[in-house]
Amino acid sequence: MTDGGGIDDYIKQAQAPIASGRLDREEMIYKLETVERLRSLREAVLGGDAEWPEKVRRLLLNSNLSGGGWRASAVVANWFRDEPARGLAALRVLWSDDGTPAADRVSAFVSQVPEHPDFRGVGTRLRPVSVLLMTLGREYPPYKWTEFRAAYDRVGYPKPPADADEGAEYKHALAFLDHLVKRTSALELERPADRLEAQSVVWMNETKGSPSELSGGDIPEGTDDLQDDSLEALAEDLFCDLHFLRRVEQLLEDKRQVIFEGPPGTGKTYVARQLAKCLAGSRDRVRMVQFHPSYAYEDFVQGYRPAPGGARGFTLRNGPLVEAARQAQIDHDRGRDTKHFLVIDEINRGNLAKVLGELYFLLEYRNEALRLQYSDEPFTMPPNLYIIGTMNTADRSIALVDLALRRRFHFVEFHPAKRPVKDLLRRYLDRKADGMQWVADIVDLANSKLENRAAAIGPSYFMQEELGEEKVKLIWEHSVLPYIEEQLYGQQDRSADFALERLRRELASASGAESESVPLAQPVRNDSDNAPA
Repeated sequence: MTDGGGIDDYIKQAQAPIASGRLDREEMIYKLETVERLRSLREAVLGGDAEWPEKVRRLLLNSNLSGGGWRASAVVANWFRDEPARGLAALRVLWSDDGTPAADRVSAFVSQVPEHPDFRGVGTRLRPVSVLLMTLGREYPPYKWTEFRAAYDRVGYPKPPADADEGAEYKHALAFLDHLVKRTSALELERPADRLEAQSVVWMNETKGSPSELSGGDIPEGTDDLQDDSLEALAEDLFCDLHFLRRVEQLLEDKRQVIFEGPPGTGKTYVARQLAKCLAGSRDRVRMVQFHPSYAYEDFVQGYRPAPGGARGFTLRNGPLVEAARQAQIDHDRGRDTKHFLVIDEINRGNLAKVLGELYFLLEYRNEALRLQYSDEPFTMPPNLYIIGTMNTADRSIALVDLALRRRFHFVEFHPAKRPVKDLLRRYLDRKADGMQWVADIVDLANSKLENRAAAIGPSYFMQEELGEEKVKLIWEHSVLPYIEEQLYGQQDRSADFALERLRRELASASGAESESVPLAQPVRNDSDNAPA
């Protein structure tokens, strides 16, 4: 366990918002109010209130303490409604004050909740349970996986074992908060003085503090809690840092358009689509297109096409850009607070000057109107239409993005050596494929040998369900190796260095032993070019 150093800096970082009252205003007040409501609710539930399932349901689903865990909260709430007798028995155990350790009570409660697709994963299951535990007071704060994991990393605090269940995970989080309070006292500072205040510091430092530092001021009052909660849920679903998603959101608000750039397999398109759906709040407000060399202005913006039904002549048809803009404009004119998104995959594979036309101007001057090439009606880009593009940096056939377009977009790098992609595969394997963490070491080693930053191997190749030895071999031999060999065109003598078994032996040799973390197996391919040395 670490003392001083990182955790002391972590505590000092919180002193400014503590002194300004921001910690109390944005974190403590509503939590303390929730504690009091939960105490009253506990008395009603244990006192025989027949309406208790609905009351608990309203609190769980309306509380922003559960964050992005609203789906898991709904599972628990529905279980209380459908099986009140079993639910009440489980609550009595969770709320017991007979001295049973909290970890045991948490584990016992979770074991009673029926299996459900939205109630999977230690972090997901623990969120609503930790909210319910707040009925016992300030010493039982709410839990969020993303924030605690980020805090552990920042201060150098050890993480719980990979096989820790919900009870062990919560116990570990409480021990971290106790350590944070202890270090606060050692620094002769007054706050955080208990677990709830320490947990609020974690939330402040890992979520709300980050956007404020970027913008140079406090987060505006009236921030949409639902949107923040959705981002938090998305961060956990993507095994991603919440701070990164909020940074992208802020970049979108600044210019209304961003481009995710990086090597293949780094999750650019997937993150773009999921983030767009999250921020839009509806699939109906998200459109996706993919650029390619033959894609034209008439496909994307507007152009004449043969009349339908075999009729003679041509009709003017709107492309996805105009359709998305018109839909967004309708909502904007009606005063609806909605966001619309257009996701452009492989944006730099098209002839951008030809495809975008006068959009070069409209992307920057959203309050101006221009006539499109095929229409006399003025056209504007509404302020509630956002664009997320993706760009593959490893494709040598792509067209360059000119400086005029770069000035109109914020660029966000997706690279295995930088967040949010750095250690993404490791985080995924920790939670989804225990015992396969060596795969992340292999990918890191291969990337170090490639020596081509723009063509690094992304983690998405291996972020698959039921990942095992054989599947890794198949992916490496038939997806990763062909990609590497293409990057090494003209350097065939180097291909053997990237054979899976050679890399595994190299890792084992570096660690001093052929351990379980780098298991050795027979190669799939027998060709001489890729045989292990």
